Amino acid sequence: MNTPDNSDTVQAGNVETNDTETNDTETNNGKAERHRNRMQRKKTVVDDAIARADRDQGLLLILTGNGKGKSSSAFGMVARALGHGMKVGVAQFIKGRGDTGEEAFFQRQPNVVWHVLGEGFTWDTQDLARDTETAQRGWDVVREMLNDPSFDLIVLDELTYPLKFGWLQLDDVLADLKQRPDMQHVVITGRGAPDGLCDAADTVSELRDVKHAFRDGVRAQPGIDL
Repeated sequence: MNTPDNSDTVQAGNVETNDTETNDTETNNGKAERHRNRMQRKKTVVDDAIARADRDQGLLLILTGNGKGKSSSAFGMVARALGHGMKVGVAQFIKGRGDTGEEAFFQRQPNVVWHVLGEGFTWDTQDLARDTETAQRGWDVVREMLNDPSFDLIVLDELTYPLKFGWLQLDDVLADLKQRPDMQHVVITGRGAPDGLCDAADTVSELRDVKHAFRDGVRAQPGIDL
């Protein structure tokens, strides 16, 4: 009895397998080439942008919007500045509490001057004259820092609220900001930054509120919210 010869079938199978492997290799090579080309184009764009940014200056940055993280972002820049040996001033206009993690940490750093200028949220004080006086007295402190070239970075936390409520006049604030030393950076945080302030800024970021644990009944958490 003759044994069936399956060599043709085996050879056909090997040819099909080899063709598949070849196609896969060509596909992978094509993907790799397209990726290289795409990244090269991106690198060219980035390199050209870096080459155009050829000067240094003190920046005015605005962190606004309804989302969480405006003050947190500003304090991240404080940490970054300290890492470069820079001197930092912080002025908090609304927060009147002294038990936040950022204050506890940064107050211990030798290159940080920290001022808590507020007395709490305006719905707590409920006194327009008192809030206005507190804000204007606080701005006197800020003006001294803005006039001091030893400060490399100044954070004006929640400054937008005194402007929104009319405790401080935008024109006065902008005039003092304009007179600061050339290489002094200023970061301003708070919701509802007025258009005039944003127009004067070099960089404006708006944080969007997508979801917040507080609305689900979770109180402010140490290390996250304070």
